Amino acid sequence: MFGPPGHAYVYLVYGMHDCLNVVTGPEGEAAAVLIRAVEPISGSGVMRTSSASIQLRRQLLWRSGVRPVGAEVPDARLASGPGRLCAAFGIDRSFSGIDLCSPGSSLRLERSIQSDDRAVIRTPRIGVGYAGEPWVAVAWRLLVAGSPSISGPRAAARLPA
Repeated sequence: MFGPPGHAYVYLVYGMHDCLNVVTGPEGEAAAVLIRAVEPISGSGVMRTSSASIQLRRQLLWRSGVRPVGAEVPDARLASGPGRLCAAFGIDRSFSGIDLCSPGSSLRLERSIQSDDRAVIRTPRIGVGYAGEPWVAVAWRLLVAGSPSISGPRAAARLPA
């Protein structure tokens, strides 16, 4: 999170879920954006296989009873949360430091090749109740309105189409 802007910072949460951040501030300052979800436009079969593999590994390591992601999860929900996103793309802490802006990078940010007229909206963040106000109410969560891949409990159902 203190690295150069445009690089990946991946950390482990709850001892089992990797979370991808994009460093956004100057090197040496803690500033990053958590990538909470991705709407799959292709490759859902590969995402499903990667997710199932990671879930199975967690079961073996933690014996947590977490069931592997299978056919019951719609394609649009395969990367609908920070942990699911990393599982679907096979992202782990070894990706920390990767330049997400380099065309040759194995993980990179790219402009969409599809036109998307849906509105980007701002909402309060999720899971920061411990921080208290004013941080709980700050609208630092950006999302595409109506996306079926938005993370959070029943998030897609609450948003306008």
